[in-house]
Formats: sequence, structure tokens, C-alpha cells
Amino acid sequence: MKAARLEAVVFDVGETLIDETRTWEAVADAAGIPRFTFMAALGGLIAAGRSHREIFDRLGVSEPATLPALESADVYPDARSCLVALRALGFRVGIAANQPDRAAEIRRVIGVELDFVATSAAWGVAKPSPAFFERIATELDLPPSAIAYVGDRIDNDIEPAADAGMCAVFLRRGPWAWIACPVGSPATATYTIESLAELPGSLERGTLT
Repeated sequence: MKAARLEAVVFDVGETLIDETRTWEAVADAAGIPRFTFMAALGGLIAAGRSHREIFDRLGVSEPATLPALESADVYPDARSCLVALRALGFRVGIAANQPDRAAEIRRVIGVELDFVATSAAWGVAKPSPAFFERIATELDLPPSAIAYVGDRIDNDIEPAADAGMCAVFLRRGPWAWIACPVGSPATATYTIESLAELPGSLERGTLT
């Protein structure tokens, strides 16, 4: 069945465009917790559906005041080529994610021309709030049905994007994705992909079929 005409594709950041391994390793090091222990505890929280921020109370350590600066090498190898290909197909392309107020830093490391880059800190609203996805539609001046949202988390990305009326694209990458849905496809996902390299070919210009 033919779905709505798509005009824009919007991406999450962490574990979608950016590999957060180095960041989490730095957080573990700053807390004085062995990296393997820290990652195991984090995985347990994810599996239990708990906030990752609870890890600091769980391990009895302070949350770091700042995160390491992003580096170009943190960008997943398939990210830039995907963004460029989507723009070449005529899509508007943006980023909107739960992040500190560092849109300029994200834009710099991505290094690809984008229509907009937005963070929850700057907007004052975070996923999975419906208001976050409403803000994306407002930013693009498009109806939700004309927007695809790509992310790795079912709870923060796929379900609320689908509820908002967007095309929800689940990227099976990173711990949240692999713990929540290691096989198959989430019920609310329009597409499930294993790599961003698949995305331009999955989204025909203007329509989904």
C-alpha cells in the first residue's frame, strides 16, 4: 500500500550517527569504574527499561559534569555517505536528538550540509515527549506524514515517532537496539535496517511503497 509522500529525513545522534563507545569509556574512566563493569551495569539498566542516568546511583559515583568533545572519528562510517545520498535524492535532511546544547559541535563533526541540527537542551523538550516530534514538524514546516525519523531506540525514537504520524525507521545498532530487538522488527517501525547504507535505497524519492 502506498504511504504518504516523504520530503524529509531526520536522525537521532547517539548510536545512530555517532558511535558513543569512546564517550562511555571516558565516563567509566572518570568514575573510576572498570569499563567492562560499567558497560555491564549499563546493559542491565537498559534491559530493565531504566534510565541510563541511574547508573551513577547504582554504582555510587558522581555523574560527570561534562562529556568528552565529539571527534570526527566518532561518526559511524556509513553516516556521512547516507546523508549525502539522501540529499542527492532531494530529501531535506536534519538532526534532532536528546543531547546537550551542542548543535554546532554535532554539525562540525558530521561535516555534511544539513537543513537543521537541534538538541533537546536547546529546545527545552526531550524525547519521547510528543512535543519533541511536534517541534520537528514545525522546524521543517511539514506534516508529520512527510517526515521519516531514524533512530536506534524503540522507546525514545520509534514508538513516539510512529505515534506522531511519522515514518519510523529503526536502526539496529548500539546497546539499546540490540537489547530491545535483537531480531525481527519492532511493531511500530515502518522500516528496520541494519546499516544506514540501506536507507537511501529503502526510501524512494517522495513515496514509500
